[in-house]
Amino acid sequence: MAEAHQAVAFQFTVTPDGFDFRLSREALKHIYLSGINSWKKRLIRIKNGILRGVYPGSPTSWLVVVMATMGSSYCKVDISMGLVCCIQRCLPERCGPYQTPQTRALLSMVIFSTGVWVTGIFLFRQTLKLLLSYHGWMFEMHGKTSHFTKIWAYLESVRPLLDDEEYYRMETLAKEFQDKTAPRLQKYLVLKSWWATNYVSDWWEEYIYLRGRSPLMVNSNYYVMDLVLVRNTEVQAARLGNAVHAMIMYRRKLDREEIKPVMALGIVPMCSYQMERMFNTTRIPGKETDVLQHLSDSRHVAVYHKGRFFKVWLYEGSRLLRPRDLEMQFQRILDDPSPPQPGEERLAALTAGGRVEWAQARQAFFSSGKNKAALDAIERAAFFVALDEESHCYNPDDEASLSLYGKALLHGNCYNRWFDKSFTLVSFKNGLLGLNTEHAWADAPIIGHLWEFVLGTDTFHLGYTDTGHCLGKPNPMLIPPQRLQWDICQAVIESSYQVAKALADDVELYCFQFLPFGKGLIKKCRTSPDAFVQIALQLAHFRDKGKFCLTYEASMTRMFREGRTETVRSCTSESTAFVQAMMEGSHMKADLQDLFRKASKKHQNMYRLAMTGAGIDRHLFCLYVVSKYLGVKSPFLAKVLSEPWRLSTSQIPQSQIRMFDPDQYPNHLGAGGGFGPVADDGYGVSYMIAGENTIFFHVSSKFSSSETNAQRFGNHIRQALLDIADLFQVPKVES
Repeated sequence: MAEAHQAVAFQFTVTPDGFDFRLSREALKHIYLSGINSWKKRLIRIKNGILRGVYPGSPTSWLVVVMATMGSSYCKVDISMGLVCCIQRCLPERCGPYQTPQTRALLSMVIFSTGVWVTGIFLFRQTLKLLLSYHGWMFEMHGKTSHFTKIWAYLESVRPLLDDEEYYRMETLAKEFQDKTAPRLQKYLVLKSWWATNYVSDWWEEYIYLRGRSPLMVNSNYYVMDLVLVRNTEVQAARLGNAVHAMIMYRRKLDREEIKPVMALGIVPMCSYQMERMFNTTRIPGKETDVLQHLSDSRHVAVYHKGRFFKVWLYEGSRLLRPRDLEMQFQRILDDPSPPQPGEERLAALTAGGRVEWAQARQAFFSSGKNKAALDAIERAAFFVALDEESHCYNPDDEASLSLYGKALLHGNCYNRWFDKSFTLVSFKNGLLGLNTEHAWADAPIIGHLWEFVLGTDTFHLGYTDTGHCLGKPNPMLIPPQRLQWDICQAVIESSYQVAKALADDVELYCFQFLPFGKGLIKKCRTSPDAFVQIALQLAHFRDKGKFCLTYEASMTRMFREGRTETVRSCTSESTAFVQAMMEGSHMKADLQDLFRKASKKHQNMYRLAMTGAGIDRHLFCLYVVSKYLGVKSPFLAKVLSEPWRLSTSQIPQSQIRMFDPDQYPNHLGAGGGFGPVADDGYGVSYMIAGENTIFFHVSSKFSSSETNAQRFGNHIRQALLDIADLFQVPKVES
């Protein structure tokens, strides 16, 4: 193949006269430029490492301290209180540059200034650490924190779900655990907290994600949607060219540590550790546990189109390909008429089926030869790209369009996404984009940060021609995309495909835009938008099933180093009291308002507790892990960890990066994203409060459950929001 020959820097043959070398100048040039680019990245990382090591100091501040010391000496003022003289006496005499008194005095002042500078950095760091460790600011404006211990806080959270007899049994188990088992387990957690950066995150990643043996598709991976009310271009390859270019620009900023941290409420910086594995990362299947493989760099993406896999280079030498060049490369794939190789079309179904089956197949069929080389090209790619032949969009006049779009992103046809990659960039025929994201490496706000950058850069910085193509002219001399070669056993693929197809066919997804109001009018109820929606979900669920259930809402804990998430148990005694009063229909409006405000205040306080490390579920989870290591049986922990989350919810963040003014561009709205139901007889609900006037919801359930119906529940959510708004006489826009 032509591209293979061009990749060889030199060749040699043995002749009767000796060795005959043939050098490729072009290949050597690319090797040289690649090396230059690699050294540039190393130097940037060294520079950042030095600056990070002396933060909050800087070379400039060091120079200021040195100049101040020298200036005071020139003015006959000894600000060192004699320390410079002491240092001068300690310097070795008659040794090289220290011979003259002026040089010795100068060196002494530099040493003294450096010591003052380092001491200032240390004191400033310790002060900053103490300030960032203080979370009371989150509560000062809203009341005092509860004094319940975490175990009794757990009992409080399950009280509305249990009758008196069940609650008494749970209370007895909790008391026994607190008095006998917990102190011993807690000592090990305290020891781990002294040793590890974060006592939760590594176990959470391993035991919740990597040791899971069920399919990633639907059960773990989640999806993210494009801007749905505007369309930049309908040229599939052009939209993809801009998006891929923007993603690699983001990766470059990430490598150079140029991305500013997200601030919690604009006050405290949040940990950015999860961003490190955004690119060049793949989840490798294992029989007992998976492994996250992260590479320091990758210069290509893997692409799937019409059952065929391609490798597309992102660089020409050390230069990142321009959007127009990338558009040309993707168009070459779209125009390629070659058919799939036997078994190639459904190969990615292996990543959609059971993890044990995939691990066994990988070891048996992909550990050598062309299969290993091709699989390496995918697993070592920066990310995965899926070029779909179908079109999707959101049509406000066709309610089902958003749900079909979500289904396509969540699972596709079960073999056109590589579910092991950190994320798959999905490109539809009409230019619409989306993401399918693996969950183990990071949580949704992290990929949301990237996605906001990509959409903003695509729209407001890169742009398109009048005909919808990327700006600039392509370079037709670029090496074309490389087709990956396989020798595949189709039987094992078919088995995984059938498992994945049954799972995908069972998912009911209902996505809708709630138009009557958004966070603007919710705030007139004097409550947080999140609490408003969560209480509405409790009312909707009771109307849907006639009972309450254990409810999960994800809260970030990134104010702690390497923090991930904590659980907010949204079904509280206060929220259930409000729901029951609403269902009775005999209460005065003022009484209902009072009950709602109590429920809202309780929810907001719980959310703050979770964010500041005072949640209960991650702590109990870690105690459970320790008990398993020690072989200690705890009926209380076994009960806690076995309870199903029949209502799993998550709010999707937005505007983490202000790439544009949302007031000036109100239609530049993403619709958020969603995930599959956590329990077979439960619901998964994600929502994005998209600005002042609208909310997007993604509701999932399973057709196989007679208790659930995603569309029915979605309609209950709509009505619950309207009913709560009516309590406060909030004016609504007719949808």
